[in-house]
Amino acid sequence: MSSFWNIWVWVLTLGSLVGCFILLRYCLTNFAGVPEGEPTGHTFDGIQELNNPLPKWWSNFFLLTIVWAFLYIAAYGLGNWTGIIGWKSSNQGILNLAESKAQVAAAKENGYLVQYDREIAAADAKYGPIFDAYAARSIEELATDKEALKVGQRLFLQNCSQCHGSNASGTTGFPDLTDKDWLYAGDPETIKQSILHGRKANGMMAWGATLGGEQGVKDVAAYVLSLSDREVDVASAAAGKDKFAMCAACHGVDGKGSAAMGIALGAPNLTDNIWLYGGSQRAVESSINNGRAGVMPAWKDILGEQKVHVISAYVYSLSQD
Repeated sequence: MSSFWNIWVWVLTLGSLVGCFILLRYCLTNFAGVPEGEPTGHTFDGIQELNNPLPKWWSNFFLLTIVWAFLYIAAYGLGNWTGIIGWKSSNQGILNLAESKAQVAAAKENGYLVQYDREIAAADAKYGPIFDAYAARSIEELATDKEALKVGQRLFLQNCSQCHGSNASGTTGFPDLTDKDWLYAGDPETIKQSILHGRKANGMMAWGATLGGEQGVKDVAAYVLSLSDREVDVASAAAGKDKFAMCAACHGVDGKGSAAMGIALGAPNLTDNIWLYGGSQRAVESSINNGRAGVMPAWKDILGEQKVHVISAYVYSLSQD
């Protein structure tokens, strides 16, 4: 929190508490000019107004809440001050996982009470044995366990759905995990390795200049689309077929990729009409002209291998129906 907002919080909070105390004192002051409990001289509809003070129980309780507020601030802090017991809800200003781990270690060393860290530790202690038991079983076995799949689905929704969608069907630039089309193979172990260590594509280079500009890109795009039986300009596709030789190193001579190069590089099969970045003429031309390079983050250090194991079982199960 910046100095400005720290000061703002202090002034606003303490000012409100002091204001409440002043208001209470003001309301307890006798301004009627007559003793308490005596008539004020004001009568309306036969009802005589008495100079009655605020109930003692109410005013004392009000004062107690003000005192409690100051004690709470002293214990738990305010603004950038962590208070006497050193409590805070979470470690703030963290930019990466390394900083988070360093903050957790520093909090333990200095005896700070970080609520989020304590909740994580309690959850690990409670659910750790469950995940250890799941990790001892194969992914194929877990993929048939309804309870394990429920856990895997929850973890997927919390951590993976932002990119792949809540139903794992993906969107432009993020693969569909429910079909049998895999850039890096869809066996259980490969899926787990993809989640553990992430994927950083070697990248498809931009071919626009190499292919001779706009027309060369259009020709290759026409040929690529023809591989999945799309209607294209025959002459343009024929011209693109000769230029496709430059693409065959990754995608294979027939455009189907290869077990050796396709999986290693993440080069997709171009004949199945499944497109990660869109299969329209315009989208394919854009891919060829500008290149593509997808990245998936590694989750090993974030979730741990046991949780990744369960997520892998859930993802694997999606393409087995």
